[in-house]
Amino acid sequence: MTASRKLPETTLAWAARLIGPSARVVAAKGLREGANPWLLQIENDGRTIEAVLKTSDSEDPGGFATEIAALRLADERGIPAPRILGLDVTGSAAGTLAALETVVRGHSAIPVQPTPERLRAMGAAAAALHAVTVESSPELPVRTRPISASDFAEERRLGTDHTTPSLAAADEQIRRLPVPEGKTGFVHGDLWQGNMMWDGDTLCGLLDWDMAGVGHYGIDLCSLRLDASLMFGRHAAEPVLAGWEEASGEPAENLAYWDAVAALNQPGDMAVFAPVIHDQARRDLTAAVLTERRDAFLQTALDRLD
Repeated sequence: MTASRKLPETTLAWAARLIGPSARVVAAKGLREGANPWLLQIENDGRTIEAVLKTSDSEDPGGFATEIAALRLADERGIPAPRILGLDVTGSAAGTLAALETVVRGHSAIPVQPTPERLRAMGAAAAALHAVTVESSPELPVRTRPISASDFAEERRLGTDHTTPSLAAADEQIRRLPVPEGKTGFVHGDLWQGNMMWDGDTLCGLLDWDMAGVGHYGIDLCSLRLDASLMFGRHAAEPVLAGWEEASGEPAENLAYWDAVAALNQPGDMAVFAPVIHDQARRDLTAAVLTERRDAFLQTALDRLD
């Protein structure tokens, strides 16, 4: 077996048994910096199949439970996402919790120039999620911002993240406002193009559900509007909105607030996120360009609030 970083044999044996009694893992490739999650090739009765192995993060054990709950709900409601093939909830496979999931075909590479169809499909995906009504739970908690595992605005207040006078003023302005009320629904919580698999302009599935939960549609919609603006420029946010409104059949409200919340929960210096974006085939986007586009998106949102 070949592997970018060696996995415990007990983990590989557990994953293989889910496929068949005589199956064996012949290759394992780390999909994120050479490690978790892993793309496995498993030989079974003369055929080779692929599956994705995910293990829990010791720094965020709740994220694994959220991922499993979100994938189960997505499967139940017809949301395109990986399906769970098996779970090790005792940690016996690798001393940690593990899940074997189906492979979502397609790619997550972000083009230099998007089509209107792709941008509208992004918005429609957020609308489909929010159409799913679900009660909050420990596994799917209430969310009030995208990327719930990080709070860059709070880090800037504490002096642990880079800040600027404009970021500080924007944060103060948003904190004075109440969180908009409205119907809550299923949210992905980390919805950007790096977590979307595509075949041309057709969306094949959504990945990485560890920050999912229940919340306002602005969490996912405006995360995608920000992402489109970062990747392609401010003009790209409007087709995303058009796709959401067409799919949901209603106008989106409170966009300025949620746009600002999405922009504020980014690192002060976008160099922090630049390597992840470069991994999605956008090495042309420098930290300076990303920071400039983030600030422009944020200022536009604040101008609309005023």
